[in-house]
Amino acid sequence: QVQLVESGGGLVQPGGSLTLSCAASGTSDHYSIDWFREAPGKEREGVSCISLNDGSSYHTDSVKGRFSISRDKSKNTVYLQMNNLKPDDTAVYYCAADPLDRPDLYCSGSGRGNDLRYLAAWGQGTQVTVST
Repeated sequence: QVQLVESGGGLVQPGGSLTLSCAASGTSDHYSIDWFREAPGKEREGVSCISLNDGSSYHTDSVKGRFSISRDKSKNTVYLQMNNLKPDDTAVYYCAADPLDRPDLYCSGSGRGNDLRYLAAWGQGTQVTVST
């Protein structure tokens, strides 16, 4: 059974940085770990995704150049480094496990409009608030 636990959210001023962690269990190298976010009244959207197989990563247009994603295979943990945060980044952030390893599907373009039903598991979510 796949289980994911996020940590690292909080309140940060515009221009600041945060690092989110997603600790995974029950996954294998055939998975990708995908970060999504959901702001009040908006669709859940992909943000940054990484293949546990080859480490290839993808970012949606709104976070390119500001967010990076990495994995530590020894700890089964994926990190989302968020820099130059903006108020529009305020949302609940979730990590999810894709057993079909399709990081390019969920984290390209706008990151919206994808069918999320086939993701194997979701974390509980962590709040990120960017505000003065």
